[in-house]
Amino acid sequence: MWELSEFDRAAGVLLHITSLPSEFGVGDLGQDAYRFIDFLSASGQRVWQILPLGPTTHGNSPYSCYSAFAGNALLISPRLLVRDGLLAEKDILPFVTGLAPGEANYEHARRCKTQLLQTAFENFLSRSACEQFDEFEDFCTRQRWWLDDFALFSALRKHFRTDDWCRWDAQLARREPTALTAWREKCAREIEYEQFVQYIFRRQWNGLKNYAQANDVKFFGDMPIFVAHGSSDVWAHQSLFWLKPSGQPMFVAGVPPDYFSKTGQLWGNPLYHWERLAETNYRWWIQRFQNAFELYDLLRIDHFRGFEAYWEVAAGAETAISGRWAPGPGAAPFRAAQSVLGDLPIVAEDLGMITEAVHELRDELGFPGMRVLQFGFDDEADTFHRPESYPIHSAAYTGTHDNSTLLGWYLERQNSKTEDILDRYLQDPTQSGIPIHWQLISMVLRSHSELAIVPLQDILGLDDRARMNVPGQADGNWGWRFQAHELTDDVIDRLRVLTVAGDR
Repeated sequence: MWELSEFDRAAGVLLHITSLPSEFGVGDLGQDAYRFIDFLSASGQRVWQILPLGPTTHGNSPYSCYSAFAGNALLISPRLLVRDGLLAEKDILPFVTGLAPGEANYEHARRCKTQLLQTAFENFLSRSACEQFDEFEDFCTRQRWWLDDFALFSALRKHFRTDDWCRWDAQLARREPTALTAWREKCAREIEYEQFVQYIFRRQWNGLKNYAQANDVKFFGDMPIFVAHGSSDVWAHQSLFWLKPSGQPMFVAGVPPDYFSKTGQLWGNPLYHWERLAETNYRWWIQRFQNAFELYDLLRIDHFRGFEAYWEVAAGAETAISGRWAPGPGAAPFRAAQSVLGDLPIVAEDLGMITEAVHELRDELGFPGMRVLQFGFDDEADTFHRPESYPIHSAAYTGTHDNSTLLGWYLERQNSKTEDILDRYLQDPTQSGIPIHWQLISMVLRSHSELAIVPLQDILGLDDRARMNVPGQADGNWGWRFQAHELTDDVIDRLRVLTVAGDR
């Protein structure tokens, strides 16, 4: 695992895998991912931050997944399946023709990846070498602690045509051993297919990670604190969550009214039963951290404040306003993981309604927090998120996946026609020759923070049409993709010069 202290100062780019160029609807782990690593290396970036990699539920949000451990089949590259002999060129050509570049097309990706992976699975069973079978069986054995439940859950979800496992056969919902055994036999082929998909995902991911390592680029992953109710995790570990006898959530997660929403955000995730997790010495969390650090070199914990206190809303509430703060487990899950895994290279997402107790927990664990430039210029007296105030032990951002793009944010401030603190920090681009977005990026790169991350949209100087997510908005998110021609030599040179000037 990687510690920030191994490098005095580092810079990186935030870009989710789905935002890569693609012939198949959404970005994947194929050739364009490798080319992006080349871009990072050429521009002096040593970190590639991504969003969660799990198989997404409804709405394509990477923060709502069917598993905390599995990979998203939509990220598998058909081109790499051709390279590995599991598909032929003729298999993939019908899915390439006529697909327009630009915004992600999840429906097309879902259709083509489902069909191509089924074909690859049949080819794998019929003609793969013994060595590859051995590799597959070894993967299934090593990962069975989560893979067996996930593969069965996925097969059952498709059979019953719903991820609401409370609506499956009652014996299955209660996970009675005789029912589980019977359905494992009934769905044996479908289960093996789901295992195969996860094997291929991990194989392609490991290849990309090895290439990144060879080019001195580290992967910075993201872990949502909560999991979806319609997930293999909740179905397989019902006692670890606050559930009714029916299996439905008793309480759900969210956040109170804040910067992003006047009514708060009602996420709907079931809440952990922390007392029962403590009785297991947080085994499930230790396994989750272990899996994450097999995938990533560095990990961001989304909604870190939930470990100090979380917003508890009664299931069935229409908004998050009626919730209450409930005490979290504090440092205990992390201490349990450290006793098994050693030091945890974690960045705490400590944004939003943060109390001094959250800062104390973060500091007790030694995790750097986050500072975001876009939050730094609303109040003359509040310099917490202003770049000149960033502490060394922090991760600095121009913005996150939940923010406007840097240019979109700047244009909105300009349109307000009020005196702006920000104007004192910027030069007129018509006189300086330096575009506004590059001036703002430079402020973050020159800050004291040991890690500086810039979303690719900001590097490309794109407005809010390229925004990744609007919190609280159910539709229209996660769709932005860049095109390969946008990573010009001028972009590479400018980013490298500013990175070097920032002593990164």
